[in-house]
Amino acid sequence: MKQVLVSGGSVRLETVPAPLVEAGTVLIRMDHSCISIGTEMSGVKSSGVPLWKRAMRQPQHVKKVVDMLMTDGLAQTRRLVQERLAVESPTGYSGAGIVLEVGEGVDEFAPGDRVACAGAQCAFHAEVVRVPKNLVVSVPDAVGFDAASSVALGAIAMQGVRRASPTLGETFVVIGLGILGQLTVQMLRANGCRVIGVDLDRSRIALAEKHGMSWGVHPDDADDVAQVARITGGTGADGVIITAASPSDAIVSAAFRMCRKKARVVLVGDVGLDLQRADFYAKELDFLISSSYGPGRYDAQYEEGGLDYPLAYVRWTEGRNMAEYLRLIGDGTLEVKSMIAAVHPIDNVDEAYRSLQSGTAKPLMVLLSYPRSNEAMPRRMPLTPQRPTNTKSGAIRIALIGAGGFAKGMHLPNLQELKEEFILRAVVSRTGHNAATTGKRFLAEYCTTDHQEVLKDPDIDAVIIATRHDTHATLALDALRAGKHVLLEKPMALDETELRAIEAFYQEGSGPKPVLLTGFNRRFSPYAQRIASLVQKRSNPMLINYRMNAGYIPLDHWVHGPEGGGRNRGEACHIYDLFTFLTGSQVKSVHATALTPTTDYYSATDNFTATIGFDDGSVASLSYTALGNTDFPKESMEVFVDGMVISLNDYRALTVTGGISKPFETRASQKGQKEELQAFAAAIHGKAEWPIPLWQQVQATRISFQINELLQSMSNRH
Repeated sequence: MKQVLVSGGSVRLETVPAPLVEAGTVLIRMDHSCISIGTEMSGVKSSGVPLWKRAMRQPQHVKKVVDMLMTDGLAQTRRLVQERLAVESPTGYSGAGIVLEVGEGVDEFAPGDRVACAGAQCAFHAEVVRVPKNLVVSVPDAVGFDAASSVALGAIAMQGVRRASPTLGETFVVIGLGILGQLTVQMLRANGCRVIGVDLDRSRIALAEKHGMSWGVHPDDADDVAQVARITGGTGADGVIITAASPSDAIVSAAFRMCRKKARVVLVGDVGLDLQRADFYAKELDFLISSSYGPGRYDAQYEEGGLDYPLAYVRWTEGRNMAEYLRLIGDGTLEVKSMIAAVHPIDNVDEAYRSLQSGTAKPLMVLLSYPRSNEAMPRRMPLTPQRPTNTKSGAIRIALIGAGGFAKGMHLPNLQELKEEFILRAVVSRTGHNAATTGKRFLAEYCTTDHQEVLKDPDIDAVIIATRHDTHATLALDALRAGKHVLLEKPMALDETELRAIEAFYQEGSGPKPVLLTGFNRRFSPYAQRIASLVQKRSNPMLINYRMNAGYIPLDHWVHGPEGGGRNRGEACHIYDLFTFLTGSQVKSVHATALTPTTDYYSATDNFTATIGFDDGSVASLSYTALGNTDFPKESMEVFVDGMVISLNDYRALTVTGGISKPFETRASQKGQKEELQAFAAAIHGKAEWPIPLWQQVQATRISFQINELLQSMSNRH
């Protein structure tokens, strides 16, 4: 399908795979989408700003890069910076079209329904989009797709008016008569208000007057503050809604000075905010911010999770604002079509954006239209000329499922370095633009949004699964049953049922089975390998203390929810595997003690100490905490054994006290990700045993389950 992407200060029309419908979402074939002239053009412009200029504007990012250089070294830092710079971003957040499919749990819509949709994370300028159900609304029969495609802008204007709480007979000023200002004028008129509009464009003033604005003010004709005072008989406006976009601080200052005492000013647009106390203090003004479409915006539970707010308690959510906006168009209260300056076919997207960048007067609203077709959009597309399916080098043909930040910053660059051992055949991502741009950058043969494409592909030998945690076990089993070797990013599974299903696969039948390697990379680190060699011939059990200064992650982040399974199962499992690797022993006992936070800022399961006893007599403990500071090293370990103290500092330095081994140090942290891939390749080729025996992968995972139960029980008691 065709989709508009932004990078390097320009827009391009690219061909990308179409998305699949998911639970709680609606798949929509776009008919029209609306270009947000302010927001989108700002994004296009900023994408072309040189790196050094961005750094000058955001010096805190420079510090992050410097810190990364110190901890991760030049090569890894360069990788991550280049990854950020190479991003081709989707654009668009408002459109309308026909429902193609609905996901599980969606009862409000059916294929063939006429709908409008919003959301910068989903309602892109693309032929097909996948949108969570709370960001989709039905389009009344009387409303065309062209007008309906402005639904996000309409909801933004409506929320600004709601924040102002207008009442019959009040006088409001609207500063900035672009599309948001024009809609705001009409909505205020519908509320029985008199409206004064201020703008630098006389044609926009004239259009607003045509739609019922009582007075128009051009700053060249008179001082706008004085003119508002004259119109209101010296009293001042009951309220001002700012819909302008300008870095100037003068706009908000003028808005305050236009008001009567006890009035309110609502900021919808983007203006300078160097506030002057004298402008608003004496009048005791209310200064309100209107956050986009309304309640629900920026709330992942509402937008992505499908959790609606009860109407009796939250009358106007962003979804209800969207629906009401379309109803007002349908009954003639709002007039939109006269504000549509042009409609460009998606194939002419360059022309559409050029019209917005010209030095002439900017149009109010420009739309993109899409071809109407019943043909299914392909979910797989070739990227480079096909390589021979039987390579002389015997390189492993591999596919990546899940092209997130870690995979793009670590696995894919490592695969490129190991080009004698691997050929990247395919990239799979939930979003077509990410699949396509990632595949192109790392020279995959094709990309797709459907993981079944790679499982059915006979020319793929192995897959790397780097999706969110709740999909790991299911995807791994599907791949194993398809005969693919699997490198599965941790965790291996999130519950006992998933884990037993994987065990059952290897217990059933006879004959060789594909290699399964869970991404417990710490054991492959040169540091872990040195420690293992030092303790290999020990005569006594070990006492191991590990500390993970994990850092704080907000509680609404996905790692804490059902997708992530929590940080114990999602990250601490690394260390349980390392303990298993160093002892080579079965677990005998598992204990855990959690810190109970006195505030809700921290999770009750984010700060704990786990103690694990092994059959060989060794005792290992992990102190895992989100209470610390990221300026302090993240991970350290001490191993006490046979008169030695082996000390590991953040996978950058190793010292041995009481032994003959020399200190070992590297400038960058080395946690074994590249070595993990090399071990995976050796096992696939039959040159080595499995990199991690299955029982050890299962044991590390099961330890995380036991500790999770202990942490949950302690949390419940408190």
